Formats: sequence, C-alpha cells, structure tokens
Amino acid sequence: MDAFLNHQCDVSLFDQMGAEWARLFKDRQVDKIVTIEASGIGIACLAARHFGNVPVVFAKKTQSINLDGDQYMAEIYSFTKQKVYPVIVAKRFLTKGEHVLLIDDFLAKGNALHGLIDICHDAEVIIEGIGIAVEKGFQEGGKGLRREGYNLKSLAIVESMDADTGTVTFAPNED
Repeated sequence: MDAFLNHQCDVSLFDQMGAEWARLFKDRQVDKIVTIEASGIGIACLAARHFGNVPVVFAKKTQSINLDGDQYMAEIYSFTKQKVYPVIVAKRFLTKGEHVLLIDDFLAKGNALHGLIDICHDAEVIIEGIGIAVEKGFQEGGKGLRREGYNLKSLAIVESMDADTGTVTFAPNED
C-alpha cells in the first residue's frame, strides 16, 4: 500500500478511484468532500474533480496558527499510532445544511470516521456517504458504520491478512 496509496501516490489510480466513487454516489448531492490529514487528502482532491470540482475540507490533526476563529473538534484514538489526538475543522468551512461525502484511505475500527462524523453532526451538515479506499473487513469499523445506517462504499475490502506470509484475501466487490 505504501507504494501507491499512502507514502508514494499513484495519481492515475487516485483519479480512477475518484471516478468510481462518483459512480457509486451518483444519486447523492455532494457539496463538499471531507477527509482527514494526511493520506486522505490526495484521494479526496482527485475525487472532488469527479463531483464537479467541489471543495475538499480536511480535518487537521494539530492546532496551528492557520486555524483561527471558531472550530469543530473531536478526539480520535489512532489504532495505527496507538494514541489519542484531536482533529480540527474551522467552522467557516462547513455550513449547516451542506451535503458532504466523507473520503478516507483506510477503515479499520472506524475511530477516525467517527471523529469526522461527530464534527459533521456538530456542523449540522448532511452526510451523503462514506468512500473508503481499503476497508479491513476483519475489523468491526465497516460493519458498525453500516449498522448505524451510513452509506459506506469501500473500493477494496480485505477479508483476512496473514502477517507471517503476507497473504491477503479480498472480499468480492458487490458494487
């Protein structure tokens, strides 16, 4: 994954991913795409092109002098980094009643997405769907979000991984 998704970026693949999310969410109104830094930004930006060049808003993981004024904030536990960190969006970038699509690179336990969902609820925007590049189907994040009623579309779902052999099994794509 590092070779094309989250360390080195395959821009052509990102563009194809954006086209596929546009197909999957073609019946939904999308005014903005919301993601989280850092790996979600590239895929969200290319996806935005396929939704009529809508703006991309990304939640920052650290407070900075660039974040002035009122902010939405949620705390997220990172399964990968094994720590809690804040995610922050300036209130001026999310407007009550807007229709948003959440995009992210990976979905494991769903902690990052739940943080974005909390921010979206605070902003009173309408979550039209969630697009994920790679879902770890053997963890509960995707199942939980679907049970909660979210329109979640993952481009690839890893059914199982064997750390010793490096073997990965993918679930069949139903979309």
